[in-house]
Amino acid sequence: MALDLGFLVGQKNPPLVGLDISTSGVKLVELSEVGKSEFRLERFAAEPLPRGAVVDGNIENIEQVSEAVRRVWKKSGTRAKLVALGLPPAAVITKKIILPGGLSEDELEVQVESEANQYIPFALDEVSLDFDVIGPAQNSPEDVEVLLAAARKEKVEDRVAVAEAAGLRPTVMDIESYAARTAIDRITAQLPKAGQGQIVGLFQIGAQVTHVSMLLDGQAIYEREQPFGGNQLTQDIVRAYGLSFEDAEAKKRTGELPDGYHQELLQPFLENAALEVTRAIQFFFTSTPYTHIDQIFLAGGCANIAGLAELVGERSKISVSVVSPFKGMQLASNVREKQLRAEAPAYLVACGLAMRRFG
Repeated sequence: MALDLGFLVGQKNPPLVGLDISTSGVKLVELSEVGKSEFRLERFAAEPLPRGAVVDGNIENIEQVSEAVRRVWKKSGTRAKLVALGLPPAAVITKKIILPGGLSEDELEVQVESEANQYIPFALDEVSLDFDVIGPAQNSPEDVEVLLAAARKEKVEDRVAVAEAAGLRPTVMDIESYAARTAIDRITAQLPKAGQGQIVGLFQIGAQVTHVSMLLDGQAIYEREQPFGGNQLTQDIVRAYGLSFEDAEAKKRTGELPDGYHQELLQPFLENAALEVTRAIQFFFTSTPYTHIDQIFLAGGCANIAGLAELVGERSKISVSVVSPFKGMQLASNVREKQLRAEAPAYLVACGLAMRRFG
């Protein structure tokens, strides 16, 4: 599902990079296709953002963010100028609607706009609107189920402005949760029986927010966001050791902290993270007809913290693994495997965006 900003013209699947702009930084991924649905990771790179440049998914400082995009593009070594971008789920209204089958594209557009008026609390000239025909409606096969997506134009325009200021050409605007799902579908397909009939819990632990998705056969059956993320640990380090936020963030990544850090700060943070995951699972069970989860995947910048997956597995009694969106892909010769292993879980959205090049 995406708000299309233009068309990929000329050659089939021209080079395109996925560009994920989050609270903590900018991540870039470029993939190529080496066979039917077989990918090679050509490049990946990340660049941190100054604190306050992006807040709650809103770009507060276009200049700082576009500068980070320019740096990450240069650092990656890519030559691709076309980019796929993502909007945070909270910035997008999505709604499934039923429309008569057999309508032309133009007729569908008119019907979608008419229906959109009922669900969107803004004037239509203030929003970017797109739709995707999912297929025949379940209870009336002569009708079609259509997914409608709408976002405030300024949210879209801010991201477009950032990419253009960095000399890039945005062509697709996706929804971050849909991009993550595109990437995770590849991984689920590698489970026994290609994951069919299994409920997969995806926990993306970001800087400020944990995005929870419960997936069954490629469809989200439950989604929510919880205000918990890696910045809480960074703030604890700031308070305990009198460091600046930037220094605390850097030392958190390298582990260059005093001896008591693991016991006094890291362990309580891990306990808290495991509690947030088990709490989300309970919410899922109490608000849906489902009573089990087959597999938990952890993603996001915090997913790789040593001990977290084990603790979540212990508390939840569910199989837990840290997800790499690049599992099973070929790696280009310039990709540094050690760095990739350490950072891969943070690239789920960027990888899903990069996959838009192929469909």
